[in-house]
Amino acid sequence: MRTGLAMMLAVASASLIAAGPPPAPPAIEPTDQPADAPLRLPEMPLHDPFIVADPATQTYYLFTSNDAAMTGSRRPGTMVYTSSDLKNWTRPRTVFSLPDGIWAEAGAWAPEVHRWKDRWYLFTTVHNESRPLPGSATIAGPRPTYRRGTVLAVAERPEGPYRLLNEGEPIAPASAMTLDGTLHVDPEGRPWLVYAHEWLQTTDGTMEAMPLTDDLSAAGPARTLFHASEAPWVEGQKQPEGDTVFVTDGPQFYRTRTGRLLMLWSSYGRGGYLEGLARSRSDRVEGPWEQLGTLVERDSGHGMLFHAFDGRLMMVVHRPFRNARGKLYEMRDDGDRLTVLREAVELDGETRPTHPCRLGSC
Repeated sequence: MRTGLAMMLAVASASLIAAGPPPAPPAIEPTDQPADAPLRLPEMPLHDPFIVADPATQTYYLFTSNDAAMTGSRRPGTMVYTSSDLKNWTRPRTVFSLPDGIWAEAGAWAPEVHRWKDRWYLFTTVHNESRPLPGSATIAGPRPTYRRGTVLAVAERPEGPYRLLNEGEPIAPASAMTLDGTLHVDPEGRPWLVYAHEWLQTTDGTMEAMPLTDDLSAAGPARTLFHASEAPWVEGQKQPEGDTVFVTDGPQFYRTRTGRLLMLWSSYGRGGYLEGLARSRSDRVEGPWEQLGTLVERDSGHGMLFHAFDGRLMMVVHRPFRNARGKLYEMRDDGDRLTVLREAVELDGETRPTHPCRLGSC
């Protein structure tokens, strides 16, 4: 999430400011790094990471926003790192670039790649600060709003390349300032778009769900799942305009071994940017939703879950918010919630893990 980035950084919590700049990433010895995968996570700039573990190729694809310093491309878009072991990664390459001639000109945040109907779909959030929201959009706060939304691109393989669909029009209504769209498929096999409705427009950000057709276009109106302020761990962010806002970010879903439906999502709390957990009382996306607390703190967030090829349930987040790097956690499915077992420091190189290794396992 990079919404109003300069604004949010300016109002970051005093605890983060007092903590000073983040520690330098640990040194990585190059001697054991293969030539075709020369990078480790401390060397890989990324924000809002999303990992696809493809069993057909035994390859992990780590998608993130394009970084010109890494790819040489200055176009907003998506780049991907690949790995066979979650430790050694290839240099990234661009798999999607925002074309000229559409309404959006910046962003390409929070890329996600989902398999649907034998094709691979890229969801990514784009914007244009010079384009006002169309229609009679309700503005609850004193800040100016502009067009922002999640768009869709498609490819035949997870590694792309991805082709923009619908001339770049967002999936959610263009009159709503939205971001971080994700795909959820309900027990009947029907797709949903779940996204964050932007605090810039709503003041108290919401998480919303919209039913989709089989071609991933809107099939009905969106419904509100919850407000950011409903989570006890979320702290409001005082703004220069004098009001206090609440942020929703990065929804991701997980169905537990007992059938409970969980949502990972992020906001700001006492420790900065945090990764939280919610649970649907009905085990359906429609909810109602209850807040279960945080999973990872210390300026960590925008997480997602995947299964490693050895069967372990893993979570990836970015930390810190500025100069972000990927952090990997081994997780446990408790049936009705998730537990962080440890940070996989042998993979992510972290010298100050949020969750210590246990029983000498790393």
